[in-house]
Amino acid sequence: MPFPFDLPLLSGTVIPVLVVLALVFYSIRILREYERGVVFMLGRFWKVKGPGLVIVVPAIQQMVRVDLRTRVLDVPPQDVISRDNVSVQVNAVVYYRVMDPEKAIIQVEHYDVATSELAQTTLRSVVGQHELDEMLAERTKINADVQRILDEQTGAWGIKVSNVELKHIDLNETMVRAIAKQAEAERLRRAKVIDAEGEQQAAEKLAQAGAILSGRPEALQLRYLGALQNIAGERSSTIIFPMPINLFETLKAMAASPPKAT
Repeated sequence: MPFPFDLPLLSGTVIPVLVVLALVFYSIRILREYERGVVFMLGRFWKVKGPGLVIVVPAIQQMVRVDLRTRVLDVPPQDVISRDNVSVQVNAVVYYRVMDPEKAIIQVEHYDVATSELAQTTLRSVVGQHELDEMLAERTKINADVQRILDEQTGAWGIKVSNVELKHIDLNETMVRAIAKQAEAERLRRAKVIDAEGEQQAAEKLAQAGAILSGRPEALQLRYLGALQNIAGERSSTIIFPMPINLFETLKAMAASPPKAT
């Protein structure tokens, strides 16, 4: 039974149609909202396309996808010698995003790897300029310094560093014990200072009270009676009379003076 169509004619019609459909299908790109496509035409930069439907001419144009979302870079622990010659390990986390896809693709090869290496060297350089106490107490300042330096150097790559945070500062056991002893000594120093200040304030108040009591003898007598009331208890049979020091001086003067002749 003969075919209704001629085979050579059918193959000559279908194959070009399939080739055209394959080329059309291969040239269609769909970019998400957070993606951009850097398009090159015959090896030269042409334009940045996206998001949405993008047509790329096969064999003439090439497209490189770039993600514009914020990326989180975990900087591995770095061995750092502080300014006061203390060995520590410091790691951090860096948040950055691509602001200019053209520069990120053309100006640097593998911008994510370049940013990671630059973050490691910058972290070692900045932290090494501070003493150990500054590392522990001024993390915010160190974070701002690292972020500023990274942002300045990655700006030429079309990358914006939004935040840098130090995660851990690891010390060896010897240094941890030394810091604990230093903190303990600082607490003892503060306790002694507070005790001395209390003694000074008490002495000032006692001097003021003595000046008031010396001007009013009846007040001094009432003070004696109040002291006796506090000393005597319900079941105590002992009564203590406080004797003024001036009385001893008077008795001593009387004993030293010669008796009058009768």
